[in-house]
Amino acid sequence: MAVEDRTEQHALDLIARVRSKPLRFRDEQITMAHGAGGKASQTLIEGLLAPAFGVRELGDAAAVGELAISTDSYVVKPIRFPGGSIGELAVNGSVNDLAVSGARPLALTVSLVLEEGLGADELRHEVEAIAGAAEAAGIEIVGGDTKVVERGHCDSMYVCTTGIGRLDERARLSPALLRPGDRILVSGSIGDHGTAIMLARGEFELDAEIESDTRSLWPSVDTLLEASGDSLHCLRDATRGGVATVLNELARESGVAVVVDEAQVPVHPAVAGACEILGIDPMYVANEGKLVAFVAPEAADEALAALRSAPGCKQAAEIGEVKTDPPGMVLVETAFGGRRVMDLLVGDPLPRIC
Repeated sequence: MAVEDRTEQHALDLIARVRSKPLRFRDEQITMAHGAGGKASQTLIEGLLAPAFGVRELGDAAAVGELAISTDSYVVKPIRFPGGSIGELAVNGSVNDLAVSGARPLALTVSLVLEEGLGADELRHEVEAIAGAAEAAGIEIVGGDTKVVERGHCDSMYVCTTGIGRLDERARLSPALLRPGDRILVSGSIGDHGTAIMLARGEFELDAEIESDTRSLWPSVDTLLEASGDSLHCLRDATRGGVATVLNELARESGVAVVVDEAQVPVHPAVAGACEILGIDPMYVANEGKLVAFVAPEAADEALAALRSAPGCKQAAEIGEVKTDPPGMVLVETAFGGRRVMDLLVGDPLPRIC
């Protein structure tokens, strides 16, 4: 047993050394993997974009005085899917980036890139979806832009949104605040959105009643802030790349270890079944209405109870804990009593889902 422990520790030390090196963008061309939320995406952002633009801290939104600002683009295919559509997704995406940054959403600009030949009824449906989602989220649409591109140069339509919110005085959120002992919460079952999109594309000949979880997360964040205050250390919405990507990014950025109890991660049975057939881990599948919260241990039970009272969060669960070693890494304690490293995605194993 001692030999096995030393071998495992040696392997973890090697991985940690490799992951601690600064990222450099050396690819000769852009591939779909650069938009999948995994290692290629991280290399593009941290190895090229952030240094070029002088961005020192990466997050879902950036603070500008008392305000927070976030921008995003949505290129989902198909544009309508069980539980939502690209218009609703675009609004909630920016709203949620603001919310998990501790900002109450206030205003939104919307830019539409439309493909020649897009049906007027389809466009009207998405405009109404955008308006409805904004009203439901309590955010005002204050401006935007429209462009049309030639047929075949766009999948029906793309949507770009920029959101502005006011930073909540109760929020003290930062990856730098993560401490050993912090508990990790998720606000509900994971992988619903990405699985719904994959099945809606009709490429796998699978049929299951799975709907996207797209919704505003501000009510959940508001509830957590009220219940936990300074004990709430960090929030992220687990979109592209899923919960696994969020945990890896935060572990690497804060220099802590994250240990996940696989048996405690809530997954809808239909999602688990579809992922098993497709050979996909639900931890890597996108969500559009779920958050990951890091809470001080003494406040974890109260925070979880409060979170379960928020809309759409009845299945909220505690799934893991922040540790000291191995720094910058995520480990999963499996249902069979072993443990494994949960790394970032390599390549582009999933279809475009946001």
